[in-house]
Amino acid sequence: MLDLSAVKRARPVYRYAPSPTGRLHLGNLRTALLVWQECRNSRGIFILRIEDLDPPRTLPDAEEKMIEDLRWLGIDWDEGPDKNGAAAPYHQSKRSEIYESAMKLLQDRQLTFHCNCSRRKLRIASAPHIGEEAPPYPGTCRNRESRQPADHHADTAVRLNITGFPPIEFMDHRLGFQCFELKNLCGDFIIRRRDGPWAYQFACAIDDAIMGVTHVIRGADLLSSTPRQLAIIRLLQMQEPRYAHLPLVVDRQGRRMSKRIDSSSLDSLRNAGMNPEDARQFILDLPVSTPVPSGSIIH
Repeated sequence: MLDLSAVKRARPVYRYAPSPTGRLHLGNLRTALLVWQECRNSRGIFILRIEDLDPPRTLPDAEEKMIEDLRWLGIDWDEGPDKNGAAAPYHQSKRSEIYESAMKLLQDRQLTFHCNCSRRKLRIASAPHIGEEAPPYPGTCRNRESRQPADHHADTAVRLNITGFPPIEFMDHRLGFQCFELKNLCGDFIIRRRDGPWAYQFACAIDDAIMGVTHVIRGADLLSSTPRQLAIIRLLQMQEPRYAHLPLVVDRQGRRMSKRIDSSSLDSLRNAGMNPEDARQFILDLPVSTPVPSGSIIH
């Protein structure tokens, strides 16, 4: 089993962790700029991590174009896919052994179980359900005799058993005090998908802790990811980062920017004749959504 000790750091550590599933839109780039500026102002270490967990969604040239855009804006990093460091490798697709070791620790404590529920079965079990979040997992497979090594369970997902887990409380340094009940937010959540890839929540939590990340700054759309990631970090008694969730950039129709709706990329600013300095200021001045109220509590 691999050593899961955190990399020892003498300075604050920040990270930007894009997925190579398309061009970075201006909302992504605003987050990158804010994280980078905060890191440089704090004289911290800036990590670029590539979250390429999902092979079918990874586009061949996306990583190269992301790096090109970040560099054109003047964003640099101390550790990343092209700058080796103490926390290498910096592609999640190359960190599977680390995730295996972390999952084994949870399995040995009987904190995981295998689940063969289809999405259709879960929809039926959870109907009716309103909202953008997937319905909380109803616990269908939790009590089955399935706590064996993963290779004995073909075509099953691995879920974290959150039975009896206390509320996840943390201070968000933009939004204030937060408290989430996992049983109402998501239930027993997936840490490894039934088709093989590691779940985002699991890989992200393990990487942040092991890489010694001290500050996670990201969009408010990922606020509900934080309690899941903290649950994993706390169960494994690993180092917790400080979290801050930013309001999201919106377009002229008030929609948050997304790769799915072809939000503007950096090319639109280059084609308008902007230099990197002007582009940085334009991106930082973009309109944003109303942030989640400070101190919001989700029961």
